[in-house]
Amino acid sequence: MDAQSPFLDKTKVVDLFQNQQFEEVVNYLLPIMDNDSNNIDALGYLAYANYMIENTRAAEKCFQKVLSLDSNNISAIQYLSSIYGKQKTRAALTLTYRLINLQPKKSSYYRQMGDLFRRLKEDDSALTYYGNAYNLLQEDFKNVISLADILIDKKRFIYADSILDIGLDRDSMNTRLLELRIKSAYEQKDYHRALLPGERLMKLTDGVYIGGLTQLALSYYFLKKYKECIHVCNFLADQNIYSESLFYYQAKALANLKDYRKSNELLEKCVKMAISTTAESYYYALGENYEALDRFKNAMVEYDTAYYLFKNPLMKYNCGRIAETDLKNKALAKKYYTMYLSSARPRSPEEKRAFAYVKAKWSIRQPKSTTVK
Repeated sequence: MDAQSPFLDKTKVVDLFQNQQFEEVVNYLLPIMDNDSNNIDALGYLAYANYMIENTRAAEKCFQKVLSLDSNNISAIQYLSSIYGKQKTRAALTLTYRLINLQPKKSSYYRQMGDLFRRLKEDDSALTYYGNAYNLLQEDFKNVISLADILIDKKRFIYADSILDIGLDRDSMNTRLLELRIKSAYEQKDYHRALLPGERLMKLTDGVYIGGLTQLALSYYFLKKYKECIHVCNFLADQNIYSESLFYYQAKALANLKDYRKSNELLEKCVKMAISTTAESYYYALGENYEALDRFKNAMVEYDTAYYLFKNPLMKYNCGRIAETDLKNKALAKKYYTMYLSSARPRSPEEKRAFAYVKAKWSIRQPKSTTVK
């Protein structure tokens, strides 16, 4: 049956879906819809195909048409709820209520309601629905994870730990359960209980679980198990996982082991990670603004800070210029100009003119290591 036929060939559509030829499904179905716009099967297929190629507007329109023909169409309600979930959360809630009313024993709908309420930051309502989902189907790890996560956030650790432990008895290497068990112990400052699930995470080879292992490293640090803390940090570094907090606590652990050289190396990395490379322009702009306000000492503070962080010699030149022309303080100007000349490497014509002016006007001998290109 060719693509122009007004009759729907369901076998052809299923074959195209199996081969993930979603655009071909759309092209096949559109002529059929032109002949029969109320063909609910074709509408459903067309809606799903558009959903899969992320033509969300077309998918939404088709699913809405399906609902106008069949107000209890489970599939259409589900997909519309998914489409509305992020930007039309209240509308998604209404649709999910309908799903619960149609199938009140299906735990995933209650969990979906919990997710929507959590997105709205209505955690009490989210907790109620996550609890309903868990009570309906405790064997579903998604229900365990959702409920335990919100219980931890609400500081209900005893309940959270109890359901996590039940889940881990069934699957001791479930990564999300392990991470939540670590999170619960860490937030309770019960660092000893974070160690076993953390070590289990380190043994897994299917991924690197950054959140859980970071809290494992910090747990070892707070327990004064500095070698173990360093071991976890190095494990993450071997997986190309770096963070400011990991470097910091590894540095502190090394300092406690009297390895100050390595500790300083890591602290220097922390400084570089903490300071944005664009911060120099911010300090420079602050200095310019203070100059415009005739608040010259404030301007010099900003230029000095920029130099301290990024070692740009022009910041010392700016301070010397202010001391010379605005503060009329020759001794201070000479001090800054001397520091400027000791590290200046002028490249642009403007920088070269500034360098030549300072050297000539102030009769300051250029350090031997400095050359003007």
